[in-house]
This record gives sequence, structure tokens and C-alpha cells, in this order.
Amino acid sequence: MAATTTITVRIPEETKAKLEKIAEAGKRSLSYVAAEAIEAFVAIELPIIEGILEGIEDIEAGRVVSHEEAMAEIYAAIDQASRRKSA
Repeated sequence: MAATTTITVRIPEETKAKLEKIAEAGKRSLSYVAAEAIEAFVAIELPIIEGILEGIEDIEAGRVVSHEEAMAEIYAAIDQASRRKSA
């Protein structure tokens, strides 16, 4: 089992009530359901943030293409896919 830690968060009473319903329906503790919710949020949000930071690094390093170049590549890929589909 992974090491755990404790945090304290403030949430609206309405959110807590919803979490309690989920916990009760799943026969789980409120703590378990809250931890699962946080883990799901982190799994979704962290890759987005990492991608944004990577993009910023690319811009700062000059690893960019113009809009025109990008659109030309996209249109070429669409044309190639269309030709394969009709073949």
C-alpha cells in the first residue's frame, strides 16, 4: 500500500452531502470517497498542466511552427486520409 498523508480541506456543505451519499451508496467511508475524488481530479488536471508547461518551454526554446505551416500539415493529413478512405 502506498504511503498516505492527511490534509484538511474546506468544501461547501452541499458537496460534503453529495460525497456522503456516494460513500453510503458504495459502503465506503467519507474519507475514502474524498481521496478517490481528489485522485481522479489530479489524474485529469496534472497532465493538462504538464502539457501547458511543456508548450511554454517549447515556445521559449523557439520550437514552434507558424500557423500556416501547421494548417498545411493538417490539410495534407486530411487529404491523405481521404485518399486512403476512397481507395
